[in-house]
Amino acid sequence: MSPTGVTDPRWWRHAVIYQVYVRSFADGDGDGIGDLPGIRSRLDHLARLGVDALWITPFYPSPMADGGYDVADYRDVDPTFGTLDDARGLVADAHALGLRVIVDIVPNHTSAAHPWFQQALTAAPGSPERGRYLFRPGRGDGPPNDWESVFGGPAWTRVEDGEWYLHLFDSSQPDVDWSTPEVRTEYLAVLRFWLDLGVDGFRIDVAHGLVKAEGLPDAGDSDQHGVADTQRLPYFDQEGVHEIYRSWRAVLDSYSPPRVAVAEAWTRDAARTARYVRPDELHQAFNFHYLRADWSAAGLRAVIVDTLAATSPVGAPATWVLSNHDVQRHVTRYGDGPLGLRRARAALLLTLALPGSVYLYQGEELGLPEVLDLPESALQDPIWRRSGFTERGRDGCRVPIPWTREGSALGFGPTGSRPWLPQPEGWSDLSVQAQTGDPASLLELYRTALRLRRDVTPEADLEWLESGPELLVFRHGNLGCAVNFGATAQVTVSGPLLLTSEQCEVDGVKLLLPQDTAAWWSIP
Repeated sequence: MSPTGVTDPRWWRHAVIYQVYVRSFADGDGDGIGDLPGIRSRLDHLARLGVDALWITPFYPSPMADGGYDVADYRDVDPTFGTLDDARGLVADAHALGLRVIVDIVPNHTSAAHPWFQQALTAAPGSPERGRYLFRPGRGDGPPNDWESVFGGPAWTRVEDGEWYLHLFDSSQPDVDWSTPEVRTEYLAVLRFWLDLGVDGFRIDVAHGLVKAEGLPDAGDSDQHGVADTQRLPYFDQEGVHEIYRSWRAVLDSYSPPRVAVAEAWTRDAARTARYVRPDELHQAFNFHYLRADWSAAGLRAVIVDTLAATSPVGAPATWVLSNHDVQRHVTRYGDGPLGLRRARAALLLTLALPGSVYLYQGEELGLPEVLDLPESALQDPIWRRSGFTERGRDGCRVPIPWTREGSALGFGPTGSRPWLPQPEGWSDLSVQAQTGDPASLLELYRTALRLRRDVTPEADLEWLESGPELLVFRHGNLGCAVNFGATAQVTVSGPLLLTSEQCEVDGVKLLLPQDTAAWWSIP
């Protein structure tokens, strides 16, 4: 089953994919938590926005210790989010609108509530049940090594018989052992289950973490989670992950049309990321180096150049992303308030003009900022607890999005319902209802830019054009793009102006581009 009227098997090379954080997108039953029926009810928004696909975060049965990334059953839907029939209906509805559906798979760890781990806890050391996970004897009175959890604190927890188990995230998320054949067979079966249900691909959580260095050596750093994407660590980006993804690619290619997979792979540089997207491995990998780049011409250009140089030799498309459910929203990162919003508007045109695929995070089309003042009593991210209540975690980018001007949940759920995280005052003015039809709104800028992007030559190379140090000016096929990071600048345009992120003046072939502004023009 594939989207109606959409037949391009290489769609993913130039797609715009919209991330749905299921808990915060739309609440269909009024319990305050987003769900699959809620997503189904709002698919028309995605179709009107102009995206090609949606990626849905985990909706599997889970104790929800980490927002569903602690999976207890990979072949079902948590009752909080609906049923398997709801999942089938969602895929069918999306396909009818020409939208593809990507779902999350979480292969680095399971929930501690998973039957496998419950069996491991009651089994003896050295048993096959424990062999599915990374159980080890301690070193003296301490854990087997110095590894730290990404969420803070040690990465090991001791069980009653004295052995320790590894969890690179929360203690309720034990890492599985990918050197065990049973583990590899099980996850291939999980892939087939969802592919048979009709999904178009997978986003692979912690794709860089499945294989650990032989012997589990010390990392030798006291702040490991702070250097995970800058230094080599014995539990991330190990060579053995690539063999796993070659076996996954064979499964994806066995379907007609072939299905796709994108890696969440935090690596040291673009060249390391490109290893995940070699021709016989995965199709895409998130470009976190672009997300992390400072708002500057030099910083962004360097990341763009490095990304394209790394992906070109392996024949893979670049990906571009500004926000997701794990990082501070880019309106806030870029300065917050009017400044952050102005830069976000310019960043949109820059990002959509680049060759490759783009990932959007729900609510960025509304200009939602990070919610920095959530009450401590509302915080649910395990980072808050594991950091000793010193790091607030990621809840600020996960606040349910506003759909309407009025109502107790601003349209996120039925009237009278209350969202699982409180929405700030003033978000009614950022709602879909408030912005629709307003030509000056960010939402309408997204809709226009996504519509125009469909006319861009998709597989064309990027060509840098002459510009000053505070400018990015380039050509991508039949589209010209300029972004100004400094004082007002003059840019020569070679065709009709298509779109600007702010109002601009044109004097003949000279475009007067204000600071923190981007422009598109057509190139014959």
